[in-house]
Amino acid sequence: MKSSTELTKVINAFNLEGELQKCIVFGNGHINDTFRLTFKTEQGTRRYILQKMSAVVFKKPVELMENISNVTAWLKKKIRENGGDTERETLNLVMTREGIPYHVDKEGGYWRVYKFIEGATCYDAVKNDDDFYQSAVAFGHFQRLLADYPAETLHETIPNFHNTPDRMRIFREAVQRDAYSRAAGVQEEIRFIEEHEKLSHVLYDMLEEGKLPLRVTHNDTKLNNIMIDDATGKAICVIDLDTVMPGLSAHDFGDSIRFGASTGAEDERDLSKISCDLHLYEVYTKGFIEGCGGALTETELDMLPWGAVLMTFENGIRFLTDYLEGDHYFKIHRDGQNLDRCRTQLKLVSDMEEKMQQMQQIVNKYK
Repeated sequence: MKSSTELTKVINAFNLEGELQKCIVFGNGHINDTFRLTFKTEQGTRRYILQKMSAVVFKKPVELMENISNVTAWLKKKIRENGGDTERETLNLVMTREGIPYHVDKEGGYWRVYKFIEGATCYDAVKNDDDFYQSAVAFGHFQRLLADYPAETLHETIPNFHNTPDRMRIFREAVQRDAYSRAAGVQEEIRFIEEHEKLSHVLYDMLEEGKLPLRVTHNDTKLNNIMIDDATGKAICVIDLDTVMPGLSAHDFGDSIRFGASTGAEDERDLSKISCDLHLYEVYTKGFIEGCGGALTETELDMLPWGAVLMTFENGIRFLTDYLEGDHYFKIHRDGQNLDRCRTQLKLVSDMEEKMQQMQQIVNKYK
């Protein structure tokens, strides 16, 4: 963490009006360092989100910011055409005094500022059906608004992010290196992943064969990346665009299901509490397909349940890989947290495999 003096220098690099009143650590994301800034201006109080981008995760921050700048500009255009509120329905970057959307500190760290969206909240867990439904509509609408965006022009800010066969390769290398002598204690998890290797090829092969179109995808479609209006209860904005890249619609759908339709926390230690709630799955499926508004192909819709299984499996691989490599990617707050995260994902995979026919029938009901 930077000292208050160094943090003030970063804040002063951005074109922010008024007098800084407060700077607090904000949110509980796994990756970036986030602060909420409160400024006093002649018009009243104005708040912003300041973030330091993770140098470990994002190796090409300039390309990342170019993606965010271009996608948010596109979204603003579409929102404006639809008569919406561009101040609340998409993220708004604040430029530095040099007129660019990021600041580099003296240590080479990359920072950015967004306008804070007032009167809205993001939730870490599903409180009720409507919250989950609203997040589904929002992520589906995100697909719809960006359906004609040339996805291939976006930078792949994390190479092979959803290349699941490559995730398998990295996982095997981590097992073989066993740099922290942890492999012996996770043989059951290693065996499960190896036995399910065929899952890693399902969507990837269809993309390679041209059976699924390349889309602009969010790639981190958890409930807590949606802002829900405090007054109306309606989802208003998709946030955290760091992983916006070319991808598959099933990736976005699947990541939401593995996080939001699980009956337990992502790091739950009691695996008897973990299953895929088919009621929540249906709530989300209905909202997502409605939000997409016909933007997806028939094949894309058919592969949505496989997206749920695959994204859950892929995240299980990623959590276990990080555990084997010393927990350097995902932030942890206790020893073994990434291993617990892995175990919940693998339990969900098993449960979804048993429920695949029902999951497919639910998609067919709404497509």
